[in-house]
Amino acid sequence: MKDHRLKRVGLAWVFVLMAPLAAAASSLPDFTQLVAQASPAVVNITATRQVPSGLPSRPQQEVPELFQRFFREYERRSTPRPSTGSGFLISTDGYVLTNHHVVEDAEEIVVALSDRREREAELIGADPVSDLALLKIDAIDLPVVSIGSSEALKVGEWVVAIGSPFGFELSVTAGIVSAKGRSLPDEMGNYVPFIQTDVAINPGNSGGPLFDLRGKVVGINSQIFTRSGGFMGLSFAIPIDVAMEVVEQLKDKGQVSRGWLGVQIQRVDRDLAESFGLDRAAGALVTRVFADSPAEEAGIREGDIITEFGGRAIDLSSDLPHVVGRFKAGTDTEVKVVRTGELMTLSVKVGELEADRVAAASAVEMQPKGNQLGIIVRDLSDSERQSLEAPRGVLVTSVSEGPGKTANLAPGDVITTVNSQWVDTVTDFETLIDALPAGTAVPVRVIRARQPQYIAIKIDP
Repeated sequence: MKDHRLKRVGLAWVFVLMAPLAAAASSLPDFTQLVAQASPAVVNITATRQVPSGLPSRPQQEVPELFQRFFREYERRSTPRPSTGSGFLISTDGYVLTNHHVVEDAEEIVVALSDRREREAELIGADPVSDLALLKIDAIDLPVVSIGSSEALKVGEWVVAIGSPFGFELSVTAGIVSAKGRSLPDEMGNYVPFIQTDVAINPGNSGGPLFDLRGKVVGINSQIFTRSGGFMGLSFAIPIDVAMEVVEQLKDKGQVSRGWLGVQIQRVDRDLAESFGLDRAAGALVTRVFADSPAEEAGIREGDIITEFGGRAIDLSSDLPHVVGRFKAGTDTEVKVVRTGELMTLSVKVGELEADRVAAASAVEMQPKGNQLGIIVRDLSDSERQSLEAPRGVLVTSVSEGPGKTANLAPGDVITTVNSQWVDTVTDFETLIDALPAGTAVPVRVIRARQPQYIAIKIDP
């Protein structure tokens, strides 16, 4: 009897422990209806490219038997080779949205519909900056996705991806939104505020739709962060709001124009915020204003901190390219900046981003001299001012223990401003350094490897 009671008590505890798990499982979303409604509009894309071997062709009889297999393998690789990706139908008459990198340099693009029909696609237009491409197939009465709003998407919200990872068509994966407005390192200038998710995305998913629980497309799966080549928990999707703006321009003229301000910026950290007299680390710190740019015409200066553009708050420096890029060229708007501790509002006419924007960049050399920063500087020669793209400033030649080393100053840096004051000569520099207040961080603008940036330097009491 004793053993029997113990068993009953143990069984009761099992039910008690399992009850919360059962309740949690019952609250998980059911994706079946979403997938049934949305998947017919998801397509598989095959892009065929010519991949050259890079080896000169030789008559087979001239190749020793031992190496003929080797050369046959390279010849095989030089034949057209297909790659696969995903996409989705956005109109009943055959417009398909996908990633630019899925169809880049393709000689032939074939779209496979969910009902197994295949159609050769025409490339209407592509935009490498946003990694989007618009295709058109010859068909009518096609199923289409429902377009949602990425702006309304919330971090922590469930999302679903449908695509063709590794060629496995109409594969479904789910997860949550991990973050919004992510900027990724990119030579094109970070003009896409990516949606970060933990949805499993792999090669072949590129260009496929990301759905919210209402079955509406909120993004286009584009990139993953990986060290293995496969999914590692970090996926990035292009917001659908950005994508549809690109689609309209691709339909109209086959290319995309973006707003351009003409500044180079950096992040405002805690030390820089203190040195500029800000109560929090926010905004985009202007390190360079390009010549003949909208920013120059508007009166924006190096050292200004842009806090708002066109009515949109700029909390992170990475927000600025996203916001400016969505303005049409020629638009008049307002930009708010903090300059020497004061908030100012300037009027700017947004320019047009072009492929190449070049910023154009003389003094008697003086003997090196030390100072309370623990660094040695000298004047720049005319040739150095041109090669370093530093029309003003002094060159750091040596760094020893002191505030300069603590702030990561290095030989080769060009110091152009100290506490928002321009430096033209060593004499200017020494005068400004001697006047710095002890125990307070001040901003110093430097040019390093031709790239301007600000650092905060604090003089020891």
